[in-house]
Amino acid sequence: MVKAAGVRFSENGRIYYFNPNDIELKVGDQVITETRMGPEFGTVVSLGKLVDETKGAEPLKKVLKLADEKDKKHQAENEKKNAEAFETCKQKIKEHNLDMTLTDAKYLFDNSKLIFSFTADNRIDFRDLVKDLASIFRTRIELRQISTRDEVKKIGGYGMCGRELCCCSFLKQFDGVSIKMAKEQSLSLDASKITGACGRLMCCLKYEQDVYTDILKTLPHPGALVRTEEDGEGTVESVEALRQVVRVKLKDEDGNNYFKKYKVDEVKVLKDTKKSISQDFASKEEMQELKKLEAMDKAEKKNSSGDEI
Repeated sequence: MVKAAGVRFSENGRIYYFNPNDIELKVGDQVITETRMGPEFGTVVSLGKLVDETKGAEPLKKVLKLADEKDKKHQAENEKKNAEAFETCKQKIKEHNLDMTLTDAKYLFDNSKLIFSFTADNRIDFRDLVKDLASIFRTRIELRQISTRDEVKKIGGYGMCGRELCCCSFLKQFDGVSIKMAKEQSLSLDASKITGACGRLMCCLKYEQDVYTDILKTLPHPGALVRTEEDGEGTVESVEALRQVVRVKLKDEDGNNYFKKYKVDEVKVLKDTKKSISQDFASKEEMQELKKLEAMDKAEKKNSSGDEI
């Protein structure tokens, strides 16, 4: 087991873990690390996480050294060059009439490669663009397609909950999010209410889904026939999963329908159904919009070039 150091290479970027290499570190230290692409400049954001190197595909990369004044000056110069490269690439994309949005330009610390990140709805043939950029910057060029989620992670922001976006604060990777998750969590199927700042289905639907999946196994589905001790038989109309409460449709003595809520342990299931836990009250247009977002998310994940390090 190794007590790893967590390092970020950009303000809202993913945290990568490195072997401290017997260097005494503290949070906030700027360091030069070993990466698969060469040495890189980053900031220590956490310490002490135990990592079992025997379970990984390869040993942890190492922290090479604490950044000195020369390193910091070089990094500052790189950041200025990054800004210039960004504007140049942006102009070249326009000249080549490519349907892509440039999001970032970054030199590796040793200037051995210049990486441009972009978003696009589809795969882009950028071979001619790469040739142009290579002739201008005289270094290796890499164009990396990232998802809209990755773009927002770089920019930062706050969600409708009033807190910092999950992708900027603690999410390490993005998993697929589906409309089914929103349905099972009894959320509104109004796209404006279940999409995040990136315009995609909210990430929190995914990491809360396991909780709902476990709870829903113990609950009757809408349409199930149940018996209540006080009011007789009725039909489950809807379910509040986290509260473990069911809303039951009953009939009074005159045959009129009325509704009443019960705790799950207050009803006995006589006959369950396979009906979805959430009624689909979305309009045809709303469902089309949600399916479009879901499809775009899958396509972006498929086309994305992967991690930044």
